[in-house]
Amino acid sequence: MSQTPYTPTSPSRSTSRDAPPPIDSVPSSPRRRRKTTVYSDRFIPTRQGVDLQQAFSMSSVDPLPHSSNTENELDSLREETANRTFNEVLRTELFGTAAGTGVVATAASGSGSGGSSFPSTPPRNSTSSLESKVFSYHSPSKPRPSSTDMANDLYSTSPVRSQTQKLLLSPQRRHRTIAKVPYRVLDAPDLADDFYLNLVDWGPQDVLAVGLGSAVYLWDGASGGVSRLCELPQDDSITSLAWIGAGTHLAVGTHSGMVEIWDAIACKCTRRMTGHSSRASSLAWNQHILTSGSRDRSILHRDVREPAHFAKRLEAHKQEVCGLRWNVEENKLASGGNDNKLYVWDGMSDTPLHRYTEHVAAVKAIAWSPHQRGVLASGGGTADRHIKVWNTLTGTKLHDVDVGSQVCNLAWSRNSNELVSTHGYSRNQIVVWNYPSMQQIASLTGHSYRVLYLAMSPDGQTIVTGAGDETLRFWNVFEKSKSDGGAPSVLLDAFMQLR
Repeated sequence: MSQTPYTPTSPSRSTSRDAPPPIDSVPSSPRRRRKTTVYSDRFIPTRQGVDLQQAFSMSSVDPLPHSSNTENELDSLREETANRTFNEVLRTELFGTAAGTGVVATAASGSGSGGSSFPSTPPRNSTSSLESKVFSYHSPSKPRPSSTDMANDLYSTSPVRSQTQKLLLSPQRRHRTIAKVPYRVLDAPDLADDFYLNLVDWGPQDVLAVGLGSAVYLWDGASGGVSRLCELPQDDSITSLAWIGAGTHLAVGTHSGMVEIWDAIACKCTRRMTGHSSRASSLAWNQHILTSGSRDRSILHRDVREPAHFAKRLEAHKQEVCGLRWNVEENKLASGGNDNKLYVWDGMSDTPLHRYTEHVAAVKAIAWSPHQRGVLASGGGTADRHIKVWNTLTGTKLHDVDVGSQVCNLAWSRNSNELVSTHGYSRNQIVVWNYPSMQQIASLTGHSYRVLYLAMSPDGQTIVTGAGDETLRFWNVFEKSKSDGGAPSVLLDAFMQLR
C-alpha cells in the first residue's frame, strides 16, 4: 500500500488564529533624540572677589604709543597730554578722586589677626609661603564724598561727575604753536641765488634792508612802505648788508670790493672805503668797528671814526670769507670761509684764538648765543650738512647734529633758548631747534629754492627768509619776551607813587 507524502500548507489570514497581526496594526515605540552640544564664543566672566579699583591702579598708566605720522615734538606733546587727560577722566568716572596711581604694600603681622579685611602676607616660616604672593596689595580707603559734590551730581545735567568737570576745566599747560605758513610774502625780483652773499638785514628801527641787483630797498615794518635807498652803477651789484647796532646807518658791500655807509634817514652816502680787491661778501659791526670779509680771502677791521679806510688786515683764510659775526658783549669775532674753516678772534688780534677745522664744506652760518657766554653755533654747506655748537671759553665742541641738508644761516632767539636754521639742498626748509637738547621743534617749508637769507625782527618774534625763488617770507616763530608787556607789580606801583 503506497503512502502519499504530507506537504504543509500556509494557513490563510482568515483561518489561522496564531498568525501575527499586520505590520500597520503594531504600535511603534517613540525614537530618542540625540542630544547635541551647542558651542558659543560668548564668555561671561565672574567678577566676584575682584577689586576693580585695585586692578585699574595696577594697570599701566603710560600714554598710548605715538603714531608714526607725528610731524614734530609739539604734536607728540599734545598726544601725550590728551592720553593722560583721558586716563584721569576714566579713573575719576570709575572710582572718583580716591583712585591712586600706585599700589600700597602692607607688611601684615605674623598671625594675620587684627580685624583687617584684606589678605595678609604669610610669615616667612609658613609652609605655604612659597605658594603665596610675595606682597599683599590693598586699595586706599575711599573718602566719603562731600554733601556739596553729592548735590551737584544729583541735580547736574552734565554726563560726567563734578570731579571730572573740575579736571577738564582746570588750566592746562599751553603748548606753543608755530604757524606752518608765512603771514606775509613779498616779491623780491633780482634777489641773487648765491650762497656766499648776505643780502638781507633787519635793523633796530624795524626797517628791513634788501639788496636786489644793484639797488638797496628798505621796507618799513611799522607802515609797510617800501623805498629805495641807493642804486649802484650798472656794472656793479650789492653783495652784503649790515645795520649798525644802534642807529640808522647801513653798511653796504659791493661786487667791486667797495664798502659804503649810508644814512637811511637822509638817504645819503656818508662814507666810501676801499681795501678789498674783490667783492665784499660779509659785514659785521662792533660798535664803531666795521669788519668786512671778501673773496680776496682777507678780513679788514675799519674804525669809522678814523679817516683811514681800514685799521688792520687779517689773512688767515685760504678762500672767500663768507661769514662774519661779532660777539659785542665779549668782544670776540667769528669768521667762516669757503676753506671749511671757522676761526674765533679775540678783539682785533692778529692771530685766531681758536681754529675749528671739523667742517667739510663752506662755513657761512654763524651765530653767537645771547643766553650763554662763549657759546657759538656754526653750520656747514652741502658736503657737510652739520650744525656744530662750540664752547669758545674752553675750545671744546658741545653738540654735533646731522641735519641732512645744506646749512645756509643760523640765528639765536633773543627771547628763549632756541635756535633757527635755514637750509638749501636738498630740503629748502626752516627748522626751529630747542637748545641744549637740539630737538626739532618745528620744520617750515614754502620756499622752492635754497633759503639763503635770514634776518630777525627787533622784538625777536619774527624772522624773514629770502631764497632764489625771489620771495621774502615772514614767519611768526618765537614767543614774545616775558619782560615785555608784563603786568606791573602792586608794590612797585605803590613805591613809585610814594616817590
